[in-house]
Amino acid sequence: MKILMVCLGNICRSPMAEGILQYKCDNQNLDWEIDSAGTGGWHSGEPPHKKAQKIAKLHGVDISHLQARQFVKEDMQRFDKIYAMDSENYIDIKRIAGNLWDESKVDLILNQSSPEQDLSVPDPWYENTDAAFEQTFQLLDKACEQLLKNEQ
Repeated sequence: MKILMVCLGNICRSPMAEGILQYKCDNQNLDWEIDSAGTGGWHSGEPPHKKAQKIAKLHGVDISHLQARQFVKEDMQRFDKIYAMDSENYIDIKRIAGNLWDESKVDLILNQSSPEQDLSVPDPWYENTDAAFEQTFQLLDKACEQLLKNEQ
């Protein structure tokens, strides 16, 4: 299984989701390929936000080695499933994918834990507090746990 997590800049939500899911896969000896990307390229090559790294590390998840990259249309072919953090990310994925768009591969990540509610993961970058990053981590942790159950 090849899974891509996508947010806006690939420095907060999607690297946390990548790290959480990779951690869970490793603990269950699942050989899944997990990656993340942003719909914008402003942060390409940068590590995750310091607070994203801090909160993830508090939960035993190391994301310090990750580097931001921009989503490209070829990702539609490379990955089995692509999870957007919010509806704007979903729309941007569709726009970037162009003629490679495949609706069956793309969903909002929180539809894993709250099916068909189309909820968004709030972007902690705007509030920029440990509490906001912790809330994001908890939402993603629950969604990733359910994703594993749904895909096995």
